[in-house]
Amino acid sequence: MSDRTETVISELSQTAIDAKDALGGLSAAQLNWKPAEKGWSIAQCLDHLITTHSLYFPLFERLATGEMTPTFWEKNSPLSGYFGKFLIKSLRPENQKKSKTTLKASPSSSEIGGDIVDRYCEHQAQLIDHLKKIPDSIDPIKTVVTSPLMGFVTYSLDDCYSILAVHGPRHIGQAKRVTEAEGFPRE
Repeated sequence: MSDRTETVISELSQTAIDAKDALGGLSAAQLNWKPAEKGWSIAQCLDHLITTHSLYFPLFERLATGEMTPTFWEKNSPLSGYFGKFLIKSLRPENQKKSKTTLKASPSSSEIGGDIVDRYCEHQAQLIDHLKKIPDSIDPIKTVVTSPLMGFVTYSLDDCYSILAVHGPRHIGQAKRVTEAEGFPRE
């Protein structure tokens, strides 16, 4: 496994640990409490991460099996570097500016089960397993992939790794802020 992959796996593992430590003891009512009508609950933050990162699984499977053939756009898009850097910057945990997600990455609007923290941690383990299967012969800097959320957005596999690594902490931080919001049930 490449050093880059090991670094990303370590970051993803740490995010799961952080989520379990900070959110693992909360009740279903606490997990589903929303700070505002249009705000997300803790459970929705975790559900969003599971939903979004699951969309990458088919891509990682194609890379792992060697069935990945670059599309014309992946080979020729002049914007791949821009898209990757923009997404990494906008998804960093320190950037707390709200942004809209795509419909396919939206969290459930109904109550989410109290096992969501465990499901998130299990999902992180699945994500890590997918990354471990990507062959070292694939150069993450030279390999360009298409976002599973927006078909016109391309970025390097290396930027994809960074996006995954910053996206989790962004929403775990958001979930932690929910616990600090006025009116949060202290059960």
